[in-house]
Amino acid sequence: MKVSKETWIRTGILLITLINQILTAIGRNPLPFSEEEAYQGLSAVVTAAAGIWSWWKNNSFTSAAILADAYKDTLKGRKKNG
Repeated sequence: MKVSKETWIRTGILLITLINQILTAIGRNPLPFSEEEAYQGLSAVVTAAAGIWSWWKNNSFTSAAILADAYKDTLKGRKKNG
């Protein structure tokens, strides 16, 4: 039985975060930035991800666009079901 690559990645990330948490708890900061800088960086990443996700998805605001989405979904449903 082979362990998946994703399982190894998740396990590695968990180990790194656990080691970081232990070092932080004993007063050593293993990361080369402050807590405020980490917060700002994470906030920027989340904002960028939300922006890309919102841009990528189909956001229908007008009545015509919403009606077109419903029609598209109907056509897709027919295609799936034959």
